[in-house]
Amino acid sequence: MPSNVRERGAAAGWDVARPVRPSRVPGVVMAGFRDRGPGPFEVRVVPHPAVTLAVEFGDGPLVVDDAAGRRHRGTLAVGLAPGAVRVSGENTACVQVRLSPLVAHAVLGDLEHDMVPLADLWGRDAARLRERLGEARSWEERFALLEAVLVRRCEAGRRVDPEVAWAWDRTVGSRGWVRIEDLAAELGWSRKRLWSRFRAQIGLPPKRAAKLVRFDHAAHRLAAGERPAHVAADAGYVDQSHLHREVRAFAGTTPATMPEDTWLAVDDLAWVSEGR
Repeated sequence: MPSNVRERGAAAGWDVARPVRPSRVPGVVMAGFRDRGPGPFEVRVVPHPAVTLAVEFGDGPLVVDDAAGRRHRGTLAVGLAPGAVRVSGENTACVQVRLSPLVAHAVLGDLEHDMVPLADLWGRDAARLRERLGEARSWEERFALLEAVLVRRCEAGRRVDPEVAWAWDRTVGSRGWVRIEDLAAELGWSRKRLWSRFRAQIGLPPKRAAKLVRFDHAAHRLAAGERPAHVAADAGYVDQSHLHREVRAFAGTTPATMPEDTWLAVDDLAWVSEGR
């Protein structure tokens, strides 16, 4: 059995690589992307309930335009719920890492902004990592290099409070169907204390985090062609209008256009091991 699997995202013009073996760091998944051209590409990427590292090493730079109109180039750390962003480039290759915010707190520290150049967080180590990924001869080697860095930083980093970790796990496990008052009561904390600790260590207030988890579940069902009315009823939205507002807020689009979103198709190739 091969230690690395490649799949093609033919519709979107991407080669996608996935490790077969799970990461040694719980809460971390990786995928490799290389655009196949010809010519430049541009795709919309919607939020996901994970902190993302995009470590590029291709001939062309990775360019990200955020929801506020700011442009970022190169290797980035992207916090939770930055809004829909536009990713473009040409001859681009990168390893993308999704980190549970429980792990990201140790690996990256507190992300004060939605997008931060990795060099601002890791200094020269970010440039050295990019060079080593470019020199590597296979995706397998790239995944191993990056995982070794994550293991080292995770072991040296700060841990999330166990109460906050429990609240996050409950939020994800319920697919966003959770009342913040209930979380606080079960912890024996006040709402204010839960809000403060959760916001500082996860990167979002607990209610916003629950909305993001619920949106992610709904977005992939919509992209698969399920009817918006059915998704709204089954995913915990008050009605279809509520779903429409949340999709607009997180993705800058509508439920009806989700099946046309090419990145979500590539997303399902890259992160097929993630349960929803």
